[in-house]
Amino acid sequence: MAEYMLEMRNITKEFPGVKALSDVTFKVKKGEIHALVGENGAGKSTLMNVLSGIHPYGSYSGTIVYKGEELRLKNIRDSEAAGIAIIHQELALSPYMTIAENIFLGNERAKHGIISWDETKTQAIRLMKMVGLEEKHSRQVKDLGVGKQQLVEIAKALSKNCELLILDEPTAALNDDDSDHLLALLETLNKKHNMTCILISHKLHELIRIAHNITILRDGRAIESLENTGQLIEGRIIKDMVGREITDRFPKRTPRIGEIGFEIKNWLVHDPLDEKRVVIDNVNMYFRKGEIVGLAGLMGAGRTELAMSVFGKAYGTKISGSLIKDGKRINPQNISQAIGHGIAYVTEDRKTAGLVHIMDIKSNITLANLRDVSRAAVVNEDEEMVVAKQYQKRLDIKAASVFQKAGNLSGGNQQKVVLSKWIFANPDVLILDEPTRGIDVGAKYEIYKIILKLAEAGKCLIIISSELPEILGITDRLYILNEGRVVGEMKTSEATQEDIMTTIIKSSSV
Repeated sequence: MAEYMLEMRNITKEFPGVKALSDVTFKVKKGEIHALVGENGAGKSTLMNVLSGIHPYGSYSGTIVYKGEELRLKNIRDSEAAGIAIIHQELALSPYMTIAENIFLGNERAKHGIISWDETKTQAIRLMKMVGLEEKHSRQVKDLGVGKQQLVEIAKALSKNCELLILDEPTAALNDDDSDHLLALLETLNKKHNMTCILISHKLHELIRIAHNITILRDGRAIESLENTGQLIEGRIIKDMVGREITDRFPKRTPRIGEIGFEIKNWLVHDPLDEKRVVIDNVNMYFRKGEIVGLAGLMGAGRTELAMSVFGKAYGTKISGSLIKDGKRINPQNISQAIGHGIAYVTEDRKTAGLVHIMDIKSNITLANLRDVSRAAVVNEDEEMVVAKQYQKRLDIKAASVFQKAGNLSGGNQQKVVLSKWIFANPDVLILDEPTRGIDVGAKYEIYKIILKLAEAGKCLIIISSELPEILGITDRLYILNEGRVVGEMKTSEATQEDIMTTIIKSSSV
């Protein structure tokens, strides 16, 4: 029997103007969890798209050998038939269908073209139990949190008799508890069912915890494969990822904090789907110029809902309270008015709300501030291109040119385009919701430096992050939210992760 379940030999893949993969060889043993790491644009997702048939045979050079036989995949159905399943960072579930319907979507339990709902229910319950999903099979997916939606995706993969499971950034959108549950599930599937997994993630501490081997890509090339003997440290992996050592995760800074620039007073927001339910409950906050303020809390605490409601009432109904900017009350009724008042919001959802995927990088970057690249209401494309190139270089957006469609970029580079768009809008108040989600450690450092420069320029910076080390490493002060209420405020220099979690737990028991 061959030593390796999978061998990808000398894989080269080119897009117009970009060589995404260059002579990459990647090997995975049966029954192992193998991590694939690298900076954004290193080629991780492209390599897995080749393996899953998204990039079909003939569109790349090289050979795929799976269980001793060469694979020539035409599409994703071919890879699934071979027992290979991929779960992308952007989940592919139908929100208004039930859990059971989603698990067997495209793989229906049917005889003679008629779906057997009894078998669908029975098999769905079995798979849900297997992945630890304690919900009714008839519940709609839209009513589940992101962590449970990930479990539905895994159950869906298992329904196809998957032997090799590929997960692309599975914990990027999860809080610590959901991440721990998902990693524990992967370990269980690996040990009890001998499931082979390929795991892509920027959360290196998770990979060190769970992976047997780690392969590092840089600039489309395989740099090294490391066996995880329990002695690996993050710094060792980072050095190979970025080609240099990174000794400090967060840039050093001497804050220059000024007067109060923005205030939220007695802010009350109701759920747009259930007007009786209060989502944000009498929140009071202030933000000083040059200060970076974090919003900490568990998933569902109301951080995103607060940010969107402040940003031109983009979320919520029956909103009351006051917004005060530079000592004057403002009342933006929509997003356009919020931008006009100097407020910007970098969404956590770049897929549906952050970008126009069919537009190029250039157009996306200038979209929120066309006034600055226009004359007499006509966009000056030369000025637009100069601006876009500046931001491409400044944020190190890996693309062939600023004319590349945003939808064709890697997730991390899409996030950089979203960030560029709102920085170019030149706001006074910038709310960043999970600004480094799905971004590698080297790119995170560059984004942190940009955030610090904005603070030095006297902007009010508000950071929402599910990563407590990030909140503690980049902010000056933080508010802790739970169940739509502010339950704590503290200086970051005096705070610890334990302090934050203790505050949340105590507020939940009141």
